[in-house]
Amino acid sequence: MRKTAFLVLLFLAVAGFLFAGGTKEGASKAQPLVVATVNNPDMIIMEHHTQAFTDKTGIPVNYVTMPENELRQKVTEDVALGAGKFDIVTIGTYDTPFWGKNKWIDPLDPLFARMSQADRDAYDVADLMPPIKSALSYDGQLYALPFYGESSMLFYRKDIMAKAGITVPEHPTWQQVFDIAKKVNDPSHDFYGIVLRGLPGWGENMAVFDTIINTFGARWYNMKWEPQFNTPQMRQAWEFYKKIITEAGEPGPSTVGFTEGLALMTSGKAAMWYDATVAAGALNAKDSKVAGEIGYAFAPTVKTKYSGWLWSWALAIESASKEKDNAMKFLTWAPSKDYIALIGKEVGWGQIPPGTRISTYKNPNYLAAAPFAPITLDSIENAPYDQPTVDPVPYKGVQYVAIPEFQGLGTKVSQELAAYLTGQKSLDDALASCQQDALQVAQQGGYLKQ
Repeated sequence: MRKTAFLVLLFLAVAGFLFAGGTKEGASKAQPLVVATVNNPDMIIMEHHTQAFTDKTGIPVNYVTMPENELRQKVTEDVALGAGKFDIVTIGTYDTPFWGKNKWIDPLDPLFARMSQADRDAYDVADLMPPIKSALSYDGQLYALPFYGESSMLFYRKDIMAKAGITVPEHPTWQQVFDIAKKVNDPSHDFYGIVLRGLPGWGENMAVFDTIINTFGARWYNMKWEPQFNTPQMRQAWEFYKKIITEAGEPGPSTVGFTEGLALMTSGKAAMWYDATVAAGALNAKDSKVAGEIGYAFAPTVKTKYSGWLWSWALAIESASKEKDNAMKFLTWAPSKDYIALIGKEVGWGQIPPGTRISTYKNPNYLAAAPFAPITLDSIENAPYDQPTVDPVPYKGVQYVAIPEFQGLGTKVSQELAAYLTGQKSLDDALASCQQDALQVAQQGGYLKQ
C-alpha cells in the first residue's frame, strides 16, 4: 500500500510539473515550425545553430532547404494558394511589398506590439539598416525581417594578381575587369579569369546582368513604359557579357548560379568573381582553399558611379500559418543581436549575417575579422535602388524591375540571355523576343498607355 501510494504521488508530482510548464517557456506542446529557405552558406549556418533557439523556447524547427530558383517557385505557389505548408518563408526585397499587398504574409508590427517591451528592446527594430528596412516594408509596415543584407562586389585573388603584377582598382570599370580577366585566364589548367552567373533565373543570371545593363546606360523601359531592348546601349551590354564570359570566364556558364560560382572561387579555380557581398565570409571560411587570399573591390561600372545591387534574404510569416506567435519568436531570434553574437562566437565574426544592423558595422570584433565590411556598407548605402540607370526610368530596383510581373518577365529574359550566351540564339533574335515580352507585360499590366 505504501509503495503504491508513493508511486501515485510521484506520478502526480511529475505530471503536475510537466503540465505547469516544466519545459522551456511553457512550450511543451509546441508544434514544429516549418521554415522554407535557400541553400546558401548563411542559411545553412542558421540551420546548424537552431538548436539554441529550441533549447531556449522549447519550439522545434524543421527546415525545407532548396536551391534559389526552386525556392522561389515552391514558396510562391504555397502563399498564393494559402496552403500553409510553411510557417516561415525566406523571401527577398523584391517579393515582400507585393506579398504584403496580396496578404500572403502577415504584417509584423501587430506581432511586435504583442511582445513584451523587454523583447522589443532586445530585438531593436531601430538598429536595422534603413535601406534594407524600407525595402522590406509595404504601406508603412514591416512584412519581413532581414536575415542578411547585401549589395554586390568584385572578389579577386590577391596572390594571383601580385604574381601577375596587377593592381585591382577599388572602383574598377568593366573594361579593366575584362582586361585583367583575359591576362590571368588559364583554361588549359582549369583556371579562369572570372566567374559570372549564367544560370537562367530572374534572381540568378539576371541579378548580375541587370547591374551590367544599368551601368552600360541601358534600361528595361523608358518613362513612357516603352521597352528598350532595341537600343544600342542594351546591345552593347549583351555583347560585353557574352564576350567576357566566353573569352575569360568559366566553361558551361549556363549551369553556374551563386552556389556554383562560390564553389569555383573557394576551390581556387578562378581569379575573380563578381557576385553578392554576402559571399565574402564564405570565401574566408575554414574550408575555403583561398582563405586569406581574397581582395575586395566595388561593383564594376561603365557610366554610373555605383552599380551594386540591393538585396536582403528575409524571413516572413505566411498568412496561412497556424503558429504565428511562435513563428514571430523565431523571426526575432534568427536575425537578432543575440544570434549575431552566437555566430560570432561559434563560427567566427567574419561569417556573421552582414548588412542588416547598424551596430554590426560598429562592432570591433566584426570589423577586425571582416576587411570587406567598409565596401559592403558603402555599397548598401549607395545602391541606386530608386534610380538605377543613367536615364530616368519609371521603376525602382537595381537587379530587378519592381513590378509584380517581373518574376515572369525576368525569367523569360534570363532564358533568352542563356540561349544567346550558349549560341542557341542570335543576338538579334534574343533581343527581339525580349522586346516583345516586355511590351506584352507593359500592355497587359496597364503601364503602357495607348
